[in-house]
Amino acid sequence: MSDLGFRHRFVEGESGDGVTLLLLHGTGGDESDLIPLGQALAPGAALLSPRGRVLENGMPRFFRRLAEGVFDQEDLRIQTENLGQFIKNASGTYNLRADRIIAVGYSNGANIASSLLFTQPRLLAAAVLFRPMVPFVPSKMPDLKTLQMLIAAGNRDTIASRQETGRLVELFKSGGASVTTIWHDGGHELGQDDLGAAKHWMSQWLAML
Repeated sequence: MSDLGFRHRFVEGESGDGVTLLLLHGTGGDESDLIPLGQALAPGAALLSPRGRVLENGMPRFFRRLAEGVFDQEDLRIQTENLGQFIKNASGTYNLRADRIIAVGYSNGANIASSLLFTQPRLLAAAVLFRPMVPFVPSKMPDLKTLQMLIAAGNRDTIASRQETGRLVELFKSGGASVTTIWHDGGHELGQDDLGAAKHWMSQWLAML
């Protein structure tokens, strides 16, 4: 679909618990890219998967970058606001429970999820971020005491380094978020250990509802 501000896919939930996974793809992905991941992490949950509106050499992204690891901060701000409005629009259109929307992002998608949590944290109940980086450092950290999140990083990731992951974890913790960190013994790609750990974390979060 192309309405609501973003081309996207929506899969109606079947579990009856009102949980929606907001699936945010990495560079070069699209609105179908993370659907299988969402189905594996939370079978029966509703899935809301937008396509990034920025193109880099023909590849969709959620915001522009000036170089590897150097983000266009003005475009990040604008695109984060746009994504927040899309979530609000989709919540009304699809009758989503605002207190049960979980961001699941990979790489560029994880980065804009972090940006959204720093600027509009009440839009998301929890987050699973694969290979995220620090999108920016807020001038004032929001209150994140109710936020539960999982950050999955790669020990040999040359894009999102261990140091970068540590910076992001400390930022979220400084806002009061409860952060679980797992380490994949590889690089930027996802592994089965990532998926298994994320599914376990998700099942624990769902059990608390």
